[in-house]
This record gives sequence, C-alpha cells and structure tokens, in this order.
Amino acid sequence: MIAIDWGGSNLRAYRLDEAGRVLERRRGDIGALACSGRHGETLAGVIAGWKDPLVVLSGMIGARGGWVEAPYVPCPASTDVLAAGMVDMADQAGAVPALAGRSLWCVPGMADHRGQSADVMRGEETQVTGLLEQLGPGSHTVCLPGTHSKWVQVEGGAITRITTALTGELYGLLRRHSILARSMPETEPAILDARAFDAGLAAARAGGGLLHDLFGVRTAALFDRFPAEALPSYLSGLLLGHELPPALASAGDGPVHLLGNDALLDRYARALAAHGRTVLRHREELAAAGMYRLARARFG
Repeated sequence: MIAIDWGGSNLRAYRLDEAGRVLERRRGDIGALACSGRHGETLAGVIAGWKDPLVVLSGMIGARGGWVEAPYVPCPASTDVLAAGMVDMADQAGAVPALAGRSLWCVPGMADHRGQSADVMRGEETQVTGLLEQLGPGSHTVCLPGTHSKWVQVEGGAITRITTALTGELYGLLRRHSILARSMPETEPAILDARAFDAGLAAARAGGGLLHDLFGVRTAALFDRFPAEALPSYLSGLLLGHELPPALASAGDGPVHLLGNDALLDRYARALAAHGRTVLRHREELAAAGMYRLARARFG
C-alpha cells in the first residue's frame, strides 16, 4: 500500500510492504489546502511509478477545503472505530486518469466535545494510532508539538481526550507581528539560548499570568536583560511554560511521549524536565505505521 501524510504545508508519501515496513519515501511541497483543486494531479505526480493499488491518506487533505471532507470521529475511539470512519474516495480517484484502478481512502479526524469548547485534530490521530503498539495497556499521555500542539490521552488502546494549544502559532504572530518583534532579530537564531529559555519557563511558573508575562519580553529588551538574539528563546520558554501546567494537570505520572521534529522536541523535553517529567521520543514516520494499522483494521 501507499500511505500519504498530507498536511497544510507539504505531503509525505510512503510505499509500504505487506508487513508495514517502509520501502520508499517521497515528498511534495504543496499543502493540502493550497492545491487549487488539483489534488489528484498532485498526488499522481508524487507517487508516479508506484503501482500499489491501495492508497490511504490522512491529515488536512480530509479537512473542509481539502480534497474530500472526512467527518470527525468523536472521542473516545479505538483503531477499529477510526478505521470504520475512513472515507472511500472512489469518485475523486476516478476523475484523475493517472489514478485509475487505485483504491483511495481518507482517514477521518477526531473531535472531543466534552470540554467547555470542542477540540479537534486531523492527522495526529494517525500518528498516535501508529504508536499504540509501543504504548501497551494502561493510560498514556502523548504530546505532538507544532503550530497547534496536541495533547492526547490514550487509555486501553483508545484515544480518549484531545487538548490543543496554539503555542506555535502564537509564537509566530508575536515573533513577527507585535511590538515584541521590534526587539528581536529578523532571522530566527539557529541555536536555542538555554539560559533565556529557562528564564522564560521560570517567569511562567511565577504566576504573573500570560498577558502580563508577554509584556515582560518587551521590558527584558528595554533593560538589556537579554541580548536581542536571545529574546526568541525567552519568548519560547515563556509560552511553553504557560502551555504545560494545564496540559499536565490531566496527565498521569508516567512519561510524556513526544512526537515531532527534533528541534521542537528538544524544547519540550527541556520544559518537561523543568516540571519534573520524563519523556520518551518517537519518530515522525509513525503516520505511515498508523495508516497501515488502520488499513489492516478496515480491510484485513
């Protein structure tokens, strides 16, 4: 089969053997919401030469405004429930000659309606599904850092709760479009300033409140508490310091499982260590493993 992890900014394609092992990888740089209706042609170009008949897609490709809208499956949901919610894309595949003869299926997103406001994820549920075998029985906390960081609770092999933090998006907005940006270098520093990052974490723990603490980035620049190139790290630590306490309040005492790219995981691991929590890191390719598990659950 072919597994397609198609997010808002790029596409990752994996060709898998019958045991779910990755045989080949490819990448496309067109996001699911930026294809201008040419999703089929884009997909056909990326997987050209791969003859496998089954293609499973996950991520923003199934969102409203994507190729097809795959309805959200409510929490709690096991692998079997997610697999049952997969959407047959026969009509879309049939409209693209290069995809003729293939079977295309889209993984649904997930929704959690039990809080004060609803929460959703699309794509992350596939990564968590790929992690389930490693987690084993019991309760587990999984964190997927990103533009919209997801905190996912897993109990007994089912996804039971979703919490989203706009930490990455807020960082980007403040970093580029606020008064705080005037004190920072235009180019993102290549290396985290650990001292400034830790100071941001400490400021969040002091309890002054996020809105007040954010202005502290401005005064840190005014009074030369940190050099300009360290201020992005201070802001990052401050935002993470405010994200973690509510996320950890509903987590158990076990390790936090982190999924994502190394640079982000380094920051989350450091912040979690400051809160006395241990972490276990996992590879980003879990999306392919998740789609394989869902295909096996749906088709045998």
